[in-house]
Order: sequence, then C-alpha cells, then structure tokens
Amino acid sequence: MKNALISVSDKTGIVEFAQGLITQGYSIISTGGTYKKLQDNGIDVTEIDEVTGFPEILDGRVKTLHPKVHAGLLAKRSDPKHMETLKKMNIETIDLVCVNLYPFKETISKENIDLASAIEQIDIGGPSMLRSASKNFASVYVVTDQNDYASVLEEIADGNDDSQLEFRQRLAAKAFRHTAEYDGIISNYLTDISGETFPESKTIPLEFKQSLRYGENSHQSAAFYKNSMPTAYSIASAEQLHGKELSFNNIRDADAAIRIVSDFDTPAVVALKHMNPCGIGTDQEDIYTAWQKAYEADTMSIFGGIVVVNREVDERIANEMHKIFLEIVIAPSFSEKALEILESKKNIRLLTLDFSKAKEADKFDYTSVLGGLLVQERDTVVDSIDDFEVVTEKQPTDEEIKALLFGQKVVKHVKSNAIVIATTDMTLGVGAGQMNRIGSAKIAIEQAENTFKDNPKTPFIMASDAFFPMDDCVEFAATHGVTAIIQPGGSIHDKDSIDMANKYGISMVCTGRRHFKH
Repeated sequence: MKNALISVSDKTGIVEFAQGLITQGYSIISTGGTYKKLQDNGIDVTEIDEVTGFPEILDGRVKTLHPKVHAGLLAKRSDPKHMETLKKMNIETIDLVCVNLYPFKETISKENIDLASAIEQIDIGGPSMLRSASKNFASVYVVTDQNDYASVLEEIADGNDDSQLEFRQRLAAKAFRHTAEYDGIISNYLTDISGETFPESKTIPLEFKQSLRYGENSHQSAAFYKNSMPTAYSIASAEQLHGKELSFNNIRDADAAIRIVSDFDTPAVVALKHMNPCGIGTDQEDIYTAWQKAYEADTMSIFGGIVVVNREVDERIANEMHKIFLEIVIAPSFSEKALEILESKKNIRLLTLDFSKAKEADKFDYTSVLGGLLVQERDTVVDSIDDFEVVTEKQPTDEEIKALLFGQKVVKHVKSNAIVIATTDMTLGVGAGQMNRIGSAKIAIEQAENTFKDNPKTPFIMASDAFFPMDDCVEFAATHGVTAIIQPGGSIHDKDSIDMANKYGISMVCTGRRHFKH
C-alpha cells in the first residue's frame, strides 16, 4: 500500500482526487481541515498524529514537521541503508504529497490587514513537505496545483516507469517554482513594511498570464507575465472588451500610454506610437475637447496608434475614433453606444482600466540588461511653479507658465533627447530619441509649424528633458516663434543659452531637475 499525504488550503476538487488515489491503491493521510473535509465526504483517511505519534500543537503551527513525515518523503527507495533505517524506526514511505499553501497573498491583498494576521498565514510545514518531496522526485509525486489532479491520476494509472519519472520531475520543478514565488511574496511584504528600498537581494514573483504570438519581431518567442501581487493600474489588470489578443509591442506601448495619462487629473487624451506620445490634449471639463486636441496635434502619427482616455468614451468620441485606424483604446469605461460603434471594427482592441488606482501603481521600474536587472524608482515627479527659476530678462506670462507646466509633464515621457513644443493644453510637436538635441528641436518645431501654420497657437513654448549643451537649440527655437523655454539647466554653457534667449527677447525657466527617458 502506498501512502499519500494531503493537506490543502484550497479544497476544490480534493475529495475526487483523494478517491481517485484510493482507487489507485493509495492510503490517505491528512491534517486539520483537510482531514475533516475528506472524512465528512466518506473518504477513508488517517489523521497525521496517528502517523507521527505526536499531536498537532501551537494552534496547528507544528503538525507535519516531524521525522516520520520527512523521513518517509526523503528516503531513497533505491538505497538499502535508507530503507533499512525506515524499517528499524517503523517509518512508512510517503509516496505522494498534495499541498497548496496558506493563502498569504490573498490575506495581504485585503484592506487593513495587520502584521500579526499576515504572519499567521505564513505556511511552514507545507513548503517543507513540498521541498522534501520535490528533492526525492525519483520516488515521490508532489502536487501543488488542482489543475494537475487529473493528469496525476492518469500517469499513476499508466504505470510507465520512464514517463512517470519525467512527469514527477516536472511536478518537482513546478513545486519549487511555487515555493519560490510564495517565499518571494512574503519576503517582499516584510521588506516593504521594514522600509528597505534596495535590499541585498531581490525576488520578483511573477505569474504566467499568456503566450504571445511573438516578441518585438516575428522571429522572437515571447510571453506575458504579471506580478504575483496584482497591480490594479496596469495592462496586466486591464479588462479587454473587444478585439484580438494584445501583441508584445501593443503591451509595451499601452503601458507607456497609461503611465503618461496618470500624470493628468483633468480630462486628458494621450495618443501614442512606438513608446512616444504623438499627441496629448487636455481640457478642464470636456473629454471630447481633449480628444480633439490630441487628434489635431498629429493627425498622421495617430493612425495605427494607441489612445488612452481618462474619462468614459462616449458616442461622440467613438464616432471620431471610428473614422481612423486605431490599434487600442483604453478608458475607465465605454458607453453602450460607444461600444456598439467601436466593436463594429473587428481588429480594434478595447480595454477598460481602473484609473482611480493610478497613484497605487508600481513604485519601481525594472530594466533588463545582459546578466542583470536595473531597478529604479519611477519618475513620478510632476514639477510645479515653485521649482521654476526665471533666468532671463523677460518674465514668462501667466499663459506661458501654464504651457510650460504642461510641456514639462509631457517631455518626461518622451524618449531622450526629448523636445516638446506645446501650448497650454495640447502638444504641437514632439521630437524624440535623436542623437543630438538640435535634431529633436528641429523635428518638434517643424511638426508644429506644418500642422498649425494656418492656425498658429499661442503661447508657443519649448520643453527640454535636459540642459542645452550649446545655444543652437535656443536660437532655432527663438527664430521659429517659440516665446518661452523650460529646461533643467546645469550645463557649463548655460550662460550662452541664457544670453541667446535674451538676444531674442524670449523667456527661459530652469527647473534644476532633468527627466531623461532612455
């Protein structure tokens, strides 16, 4: 008779699994609530203290931490000395362990959970049994996932030793992944409440979300993993209402777009292509007006782009969106009529997201490099007028200050070297990712001039993510209608740029803070 030890928090399907094991010739051993569940359902089951000869103590904290359990799991069946030891000590082998762990993640996900309550949900015996069983997978089945119950029973019934060994090895690997994720969640929780920012080691628990058709390019395989501790304001948590699955590039672009819109409290629309905003519009009250501004900012680049709207998409906006090709639209909600209009397009993806959770988004960014991972705090700083130092003879007007603040919000989300031309409530031109700053300035100003030549916007400001290493950007801006500039300052050639601004009679503000985005 083989022995199976079953101790689960989530008891879904466990009665049927235990009955299947009995049919395959297993004797069932169990603990606490699982024992009662099986017994109440007519399963012939032995309580753990009958095996160990030792009662559960300390409110169940100690019940399976016993030599008769771990020796029964760890003994090498092929080693005569091991088996002789078991015989002398009257210890039976345990040939299958079925354990899912205390619901620590679920507990700390609840509001107002105190530390003492969280600690009580740290499983000790469960991970110990899983590790013992997994180490001895040559002889022991280790089951952590109810989705595996049927395949375990099928494999046992098959009786093929070679396939069973390979199968047990896969189960063991899964069990170690399970305990690693579990320990990672616990360690991160305790690290966070201890206030450590960059500890000596870091574990990032992730759960598989979906396979992707390919990565950035069709010859690259890819998958999407989400945080084991769900992040409400993330693409991983968005609900897709319509359209085909998101691609690798869709996910990255969508992530960039929701990061941008989270900086805006008033109605705002962000249109994005290839990780850079191509148009951003805001309004104090009306989301449709914000949409019009975002669209007008760059009617060409928005084609095939991603749009994020931080208010409900209504019928008016949906009608305008329907006229162009968009890959993705993300909003807190869609009106019934808007959904009807947009869902008439087969391939557009429509997603909803809880925008009220934007301030609770991940605090850190992770960037992979060969052989390691860069970890940094997210750039969530929104500069204010208190950060400004006017360094020119001309003071910016009130309207220019509003435009400078808006441009500064946008420029930190544009790939460096970044230049943004803007007015008070919309982008006019975006220059991104050039190898020199004057290149970005020329792109942004040319776009603004071409798009708005028949309807010039005032004020007409420039925002730069970093200082000007020389005065060429300032002169180019001034000679093309820019009336005010915001930049961090800090170059050894700051005076040259200030003098150039004074020469042309434009204002310049320095913030003392750069916003590189690589």
